[in-house]
Amino acid sequence: MPAEIRRTILNIQTTQIEGGKGVPVPTKLIAAMVIIKNPWFGRGWVEDLSPEVRDIGPEIGKLLTDMILDVTGDKLEGYGKSSVVGMGGEIEHAQALTHSLWFGNQYRDAVKAKSYLAFANTRGGAGTSLMIPLMDKDDGGRRSHYQTIHLSVQDAPAEDEIIVALGASIGGHPLHRIGDRYQDLKEMGRDVDNPAGV
Repeated sequence: MPAEIRRTILNIQTTQIEGGKGVPVPTKLIAAMVIIKNPWFGRGWVEDLSPEVRDIGPEIGKLLTDMILDVTGDKLEGYGKSSVVGMGGEIEHAQALTHSLWFGNQYRDAVKAKSYLAFANTRGGAGTSLMIPLMDKDDGGRRSHYQTIHLSVQDAPAEDEIIVALGASIGGHPLHRIGDRYQDLKEMGRDVDNPAGV
């Protein structure tokens, strides 16, 4: 069963000035979103969500990945994912699509990433904030690439819809100056490979 797509949205933000200071190399944040009909809406409790995940996940994963790569090409550095399910659905419906390898690996494999995809999922009505957390695609501890894309769609999600999104960055946070996680660990006497000491 293919996804029932109402709309796709591509948002590109380019930062030229941050904190009153010019950014020498402007950074870009890119969000690709698809608004789909929730395949589980109106069906009551569905015990096994996997058939729809396997049908829809790869389809929308590839669609959103292609939208991102059309903008970034091979310059993509940061990446993440997010979803918002309408009030007629369950948070599990949003998570089912975004937390599946059927979906995420479309993106991860295309950009040859080494780190996991940062994520956020929520439930709400039209205009609910969509937050896409980003991290470096190859180094989950690279603090300069911890960023968040914050958006909303005024007429989505409807109660029977899900917004699914991928995010990307070209460049890290503008004028990054909060230090390096690995230097912090070294100064604290912690093992880089086992920072929690467990």
